[in-house]
Amino acid sequence: MRKFGLLLCAIFLLFSCASSKNATQVEIDNLNALIQSKTFEIESEWAEPQVTNAMMQITNARMLPTGSSAGNINLIGNSNFFRMKGDTVAAYLPFFGERQMGGSYGGTKIGIEFEGVPKDLVISEDKENSYRINFKIRDKNTTTENYNVVVRIYPSLSSTIYVNSTQKNSINYRGRVIASTEK
Repeated sequence: MRKFGLLLCAIFLLFSCASSKNATQVEIDNLNALIQSKTFEIESEWAEPQVTNAMMQITNARMLPTGSSAGNINLIGNSNFFRMKGDTVAAYLPFFGERQMGGSYGGTKIGIEFEGVPKDLVISEDKENSYRINFKIRDKNTTTENYNVVVRIYPSLSSTIYVNSTQKNSINYRGRVIASTEK
């Protein structure tokens, strides 16, 4: 009987500690207007590369920023952006992880960088009043690397950017939508 009481208490604690923030109508309306305008910018605060042996070695050598781990790297203070203006997208996102194919020796353009009108652009409303933007685009600095990108934007204006590359391990970025710097 005592075990049952402890189990019941544990279940009660789990459910009472769970928190869910429902979006307000104002947040939903602001997000809808933002998506309809197709003019916004995202600044990422965290990069989430795949955790590989190489990333663990970099972490163990303490080569990552303070507060970072192999799978969660703090980007605050590092320049990065994702911009959408009409049907044009542009991004500069620092890359952490492993390159799987080619690349030039001594190259300085090692981040994820693209600009232009993407292929197969689809903007759809997702669950929880969020939006999902899917597209394919070529790297700005090379003709051999392509990206499949998924951007999710939530009513709180938090965002997640998922990038799959033809030459690098996939990586995610978490950040916030900010006022666009371009008019």
